[in-house]
Amino acid sequence: MTVRDRLVVVGAGAVGSAVAWAAAREGLAGEVVLLDPEPGSGASRVAGGMLAPISEAWPGERDVLELGAASLAGWPAFAAAVASDAGRLVGLRREGTLQVAVDAADVEDLDRVAAHLEDWGRAVSRLGRRELRRLEPSLGPSVRAGFAVPDDLAVDNRALLGALTAAGEARGVVAAARRAVRVLDDGARVTGVELADGEVLEADRVVVAAGAWSAALHPVLAGRVRPVKGEILRVRARRSSLPPPSRTVRASVSGRPVYAVPRDAGRLVVGATQYEAGFDPDVTVGGVRDLVADVERVLPGIADYALEESAASFRPGTDDNLPLLGPVGPAGLVAATGHGRNGMLLVAVSVDAVVAALRGDPVPGAARAAAADRSVVAPG
Repeated sequence: MTVRDRLVVVGAGAVGSAVAWAAAREGLAGEVVLLDPEPGSGASRVAGGMLAPISEAWPGERDVLELGAASLAGWPAFAAAVASDAGRLVGLRREGTLQVAVDAADVEDLDRVAAHLEDWGRAVSRLGRRELRRLEPSLGPSVRAGFAVPDDLAVDNRALLGALTAAGEARGVVAAARRAVRVLDDGARVTGVELADGEVLEADRVVVAAGAWSAALHPVLAGRVRPVKGEILRVRARRSSLPPPSRTVRASVSGRPVYAVPRDAGRLVVGATQYEAGFDPDVTVGGVRDLVADVERVLPGIADYALEESAASFRPGTDDNLPLLGPVGPAGLVAATGHGRNGMLLVAVSVDAVVAALRGDPVPGAARAAAADRSVVAPG
């Protein structure tokens, strides 16, 4: 095996695992090595799994919306291809999303978002509380208004991670539970990856998909990706409980975002707090308090649910809220990081962009706004 036959992907979250699988499936290297000391951990394991470019939209972030919409359009084909290789489903849910508000200020914010969506050619149908409760009877009386987004989907993040692992194995991806500390180059092109024990794994192409830890792997990424802490709860309806909603419910409660994303067997993922707190791994009492208080305003019956898990992790944030996709720095270095709050949504478009880069083709379509070698101007 020569160095030119090996592709190394650093990071076995959803994006890295999907890139490694796709590269092996497309025959883009003689050997595809996927490096991660704890595969399937990090933000991908803690994610809510929303595939929601419309309900995530915010004024001033049109490129983010268009990138998310392009990725959502590619998700069904991506999910089918992974499931075919894995021999198992990825947990794609098609029930749609409700975006709701509970007080006057939140309704104003909701109307502002809806107006911007309409300006961008995205039709939104506003709903009153009675219409919302007909769609989801578990919504509480505090909910005043909202809109339905039937095309904003969701995925069970842990089912997806399991399917990507199986699909990668089926295509011959070599998974190595090793920690990469830096990508090596000779000033012109990539030469390999240095591991934590000092060993060097030679390769002439490396994809950095290490999420919030990506900035430390090569100087060209330094300062471009930072950790943004988030906390989630996983809860389960008990026999005495009101059933959970069938759709994802996203809400603004006194200006704070909260979401509840359905899982099988009466479970919900509730999130998400957001802090600029570095790599602080602790779930805080205040974070849990805010999540419980806010989701109870929207779904009062959740008070009777069993609390199965609380967890924290780190979204990889960038200054303009767009990921870094494609070639950057020395020849052979490709970025697939910085996905922020939209990691699960952007898996499909990230795979397309990285596969194109590995083939030597331009970054495609809407992903051009997220080209890793772009100059970044923060919104606002």
